[in-house]
Amino acid sequence: MSKKKINYREAITEIEETIQAIENEELDVDQLSDKVKRVSELLKICKEKLHNTEKEVENILNEMDD
Repeated sequence: MSKKKINYREAITEIEETIQAIENEELDVDQLSDKVKRVSELLKICKEKLHNTEKEVENILNEMDD
């Protein structure tokens, strides 16, 4: 089963929605564990995307200096 690639904005939006649901006590205990796991996955995706973008920008700036 292939997963749809999620972009940074979608990941952040899903994280924000989950946090809001937790703060508003909209999740029951059974959902909480799954949602926390999902947020953890999304945070890893965001971190990787930010890291890759930082590397790309550094490369571009280095090329401009040459």
